[in-house]
Parts: sequence; structure tokens; C-alpha cells
Amino acid sequence: MDWASEEHACCVVDADGRIVEGRRYRHEERGIRALCARLLALGVELVSIERPDGLLVERLLDAGLHVIAVHPNQVAAMRPRFTAAGGKSDSFDAFVLAELARTDSHRYRVLVPDSDATKALRALSRAREDLVAHRVALANELRAQLECFWPGAAYVFAEIDSPIALAFLRRYPSPADAHGLGEQRLGRFLARHHYCGRRSPSELLNRLRGAANGRAGTLESEARRQIVLALVAALEPIVTRIAELTSEIRGALAEHPDGETFRSLFRDPKSAVCAATMLAEIGDCRERYPTRATLAADAGQVPVAIESGKLKRARFRWACDHRLRAAIGTLADTSRHHNPWAADIYARARARGASHQHATRILGRAWSNIIWRIWQDQTTYDPAHHTALQRLTAQTTS
Repeated sequence: MDWASEEHACCVVDADGRIVEGRRYRHEERGIRALCARLLALGVELVSIERPDGLLVERLLDAGLHVIAVHPNQVAAMRPRFTAAGGKSDSFDAFVLAELARTDSHRYRVLVPDSDATKALRALSRAREDLVAHRVALANELRAQLECFWPGAAYVFAEIDSPIALAFLRRYPSPADAHGLGEQRLGRFLARHHYCGRRSPSELLNRLRGAANGRAGTLESEARRQIVLALVAALEPIVTRIAELTSEIRGALAEHPDGETFRSLFRDPKSAVCAATMLAEIGDCRERYPTRATLAADAGQVPVAIESGKLKRARFRWACDHRLRAAIGTLADTSRHHNPWAADIYARARARGASHQHATRILGRAWSNIIWRIWQDQTTYDPAHHTALQRLTAQTTS
């Protein structure tokens, strides 16, 4: 099955590799329903597709069909097996996928859908990630605009996309608007917006006035003022929605059967976003990762081995779950500051000449082994039962 946003190319082959049927189905309710009914009528035993999730995959699974996910790189590598001309089409890719399902199905795992709670948590965490990316892009644009005509306003508060900074820029979007701004007036503004940044009005004013003065003309200053107001208006609902999504993620994680397992990995019990991302990406199907190595590889914590003759080297793993890699990387980077076992692994990696990023991945691989174990056992991380940590602690105290 070669999926697309508007039309899906379907190719059915028999046990000998002969094409039984090749058709296209529209990505609409009538087309998807006809596709599932036709595959069932033909007695299709296995469906291969280039993605492990999405509406089409969900409908195929709901219809009772067995589905395997094939990475697009594998499909691209298989095309020369059937043609030397280098051609490519959706119908041809569907045939390649059908042949992979026929000859190499033992190399792929049949997809098992996650629970509804896991799907909900995944939707929340990915939506928050997308909104954070939009917030960062808009905040960078806002900072760039301020640097052009009013640099001091970008440094009054620590974060330009914080609620207090956005409120300040909405009230004072240009130097002309802040012409009569003094300590008392700023103090009343801060009190009205419940500012708790532990900075006095005089210190904030010094930041505002200590920066370089812009030289924008009247027309340019007014144009940039309108741009600042537009960016602030775009940022404020995004910042609010991110906070709301964070609260929803925290609640969904607390109610998930595996939520406590992943929250136990973090020192701060309020660290819900990273724990929720790990749970959402790993899922709750234990057969998905039958070994520690499969989880570490999918999380991008192990390199790819390159061997040819006398050449032997390790290459960075690009093909992985990037969200899971980022979450485990965050766990590894933060744990080295308070966990003696994590700090020891990181320090030894750095002593061997590894960069910070490489040392973090080495530590992340060690953490992935622990994550796999407690996830499989449906238990929580207990430092008292962490043998390597206890051994290191005993050596340090003795």
C-alpha cells in the first residue's frame, strides 16, 4: 500500500508474486471503506505500508487486517531489485511493498495498536511540541524586530515570550509609548500583572534604558510598532495554550497505567512533559521492543556500525524516533547532575574524548536499558534496587 494525502495505490500479489490486482483508492470515507472491504474479499493476509500510524493504518487495523510498517529507506533500497531503469511511481512502490510483505514478512513486526489513553497522551505531547516550535519561531521574530528599533525592550525580562514580557510589549510596543515610563508607573504595571521575577522597577528600567538607542524614523518606527503588536497578539494565545496543554498532559500522565513508571525516572515529580513524551513514543505494547537493544536503537542512543574490509567505524544513527531520542537525551543530561551513577558514566565518556552530545548518548543508552526493564516489568525506578548505583555508592563511601 503506497499511501498519500489524496489517493492510495494498492497492489495485491499472490503467494508466487503474481499481481492479482492493482487499484487506487481515494482518501475519503467511501474510498477507505471500499479499500478495506476489497482487501478482505481478496483474503489478503498481510498489508505493508510506509508508516506505522495515521488514519489509514487505524482503519486497516480496525478492519482486522495484519499490517507491517516498512521504512521508506528500505523501500528505496529495494527498487533496484525489480528494475534497473531507476523509475519510480506510486503503483510501482505499492508493488515493491507487496513483494516485501510476501518475501520478508518475518523481518517485520505486525503492528499492534496502542491503548486509547496512550494515543491521547501522544496527541497532547506532539501538539504541545508543535506549539512550542511556533512559539520559538515567533519569539525569535519578535526579538529581531525589537533589535532593529528598540533593543532594550527585548532584555527587560528574562524571556521575551513570557506572559509579563508580552503584556509589557502590548502596553509599550515602541519607544514613543514608553516615553513617560518611570519607576512608579512601571511598579504599578508589575503589580497589576502579578510580576514575581524578583527584580525591582529601577533595575528593569536600567535594562530598558541601558541598551543602545535605535535610529528608526517616524514611519519606520510606526511600522515596526504594528509588527510588534501583531507578533504579541500571535504569541499570547500560543503561550496560554501551551500552559493549558502542559496541565492536560500532567493529568493524562497521572491517570495512565504506565504513568508512574516513567515519572519515577525524574527527580522532580512535576517533570511531566518529558516523561509523557517517553511514554507516548514507546507506547504500551510490550512486544514492540522485545529486547533492550531494539529500544536503544529506535531511541537513537546507539550508533550504526560500518564495516568493510579493514574499515570499521561507528556512524551517527539518523533513522530513529527523534522525539524519543530528545526525551531520553533530556533525561540523561539532567540526571548526571544529581545521580552519581549517571555522573560517573558521563565523566568516563568525556575522559575518553567523547563530546558532550556523544557522552549524553552513551548515558542515554544506559538509561534506555533501565527504561526497558521497568517498562517490561511494569514497575517504577527505585535507586535502592539499582545495582550499579548502589555499587558505586558503596565504593565512594568505603
